[in-house]
Amino acid sequence: MADQGFSLSDEQLAFFDTFGFLSFPGLMADRAAEIEREFEAVWQGRGGGHNGRAHDGAARSCIVPFIDQREALASLLDDPRIHGIASSLLGPDYNYMGSDGNYYVGDTRWHSDGWHKEILHIKLAFYLDPLTAATGALRVIPGSHRIGDRFADGLQAQIRQSSELWGVEGRDAPAIALETKPGDLVCFNHNTKHAAFGGNTHRRMFTINLCQRYPEAKLGDLRDYISGAARFWIDRVYGETMVRTAGPERIKHLEQVLANDGHLAELSRKARETMPEPARG
Repeated sequence: MADQGFSLSDEQLAFFDTFGFLSFPGLMADRAAEIEREFEAVWQGRGGGHNGRAHDGAARSCIVPFIDQREALASLLDDPRIHGIASSLLGPDYNYMGSDGNYYVGDTRWHSDGWHKEILHIKLAFYLDPLTAATGALRVIPGSHRIGDRFADGLQAQIRQSSELWGVEGRDAPAIALETKPGDLVCFNHNTKHAAFGGNTHRRMFTINLCQRYPEAKLGDLRDYISGAARFWIDRVYGETMVRTAGPERIKHLEQVLANDGHLAELSRKARETMPEPARG
């Protein structure tokens, strides 16, 4: 069972609310070697790259769900630091919403991972290689998560046209580069605009996605969100290992999704009929 002693400070909570991200240098350093070993084991067990084929360095490779594939990675949900961040931001009954593992290639354009008006969704990002602003470190635009704010709404509408509208290429847009090394952790609101520039062809990263528990009146929205996972050709949101090894504490963070993903298999079946391969992100 996760230790309840780790939590974010009032200052950290205020920072996240205002700017839409937090950085935790060295937070997971004691597990960095284990995480890297298990990360590589997942890829080796899945053909080395995207859709069971070796990573060719030409395009991003992605596996979904990711941490669910290995018991040690699944146990990150039980780690008091992960649990403490999640509980502090989302409440003690938060949902685990899946994960993705990646070999990134080159630049990632500015985007948000969602545009959620009511339910807070967050991403915890683990980078397995040292990254600087020039070599693919995550960049974020502070305050870009606040729906209804003129600044944030303007970015949402215009960021993909920065060159035409502002005369600024994406890599030159004002932002903060969160330079990282293995063992660091980055957390951000799904709404927060983020990007990366200058990365190599084998940039290793995986994420854990979490959100507030959906109220009963909004379970339809949860099922709609889950439907989006069909593009990855998965029949359930979670992998077998994640569920099989879950203790009572972890199960609390799985139960709402487990009760609402029964429609995913049919959607994935239809996706397989129209897509040449599962989505790469």
